[in-house]
Amino acid sequence: MLPALVVVLVLCLWSVTVVGQQLQCIDAARTGARALARGEPAALARAAAERAAPKGARVTMRTEGGLAVVEVHVSAGLPGAGPGLDIGSRAVAAVEDAGR
Repeated sequence: MLPALVVVLVLCLWSVTVVGQQLQCIDAARTGARALARGEPAALARAAAERAAPKGARVTMRTEGGLAVVEVHVSAGLPGAGPGLDIGSRAVAAVEDAGR
């Protein structure tokens, strides 16, 4: 009975970790998209997104058609159990007109 309880506890803690990392990915993507849309240099926008992202996350940024698009992804796996889930988020913001 005890081993089954330990497995359930580990899975519950892992799921809480995954949800937390998902929320961090959402926040990081929004932060990066806002910074890029405001016209900040791409390096500063990337740095802001990486600070807000979970450890080991991949951040991609681009502007297309007047939109700033930022994607943040991270692999959330159980320790020693392989690659795990790929979780992430994408945020899109309209690029502000610098001429105003």
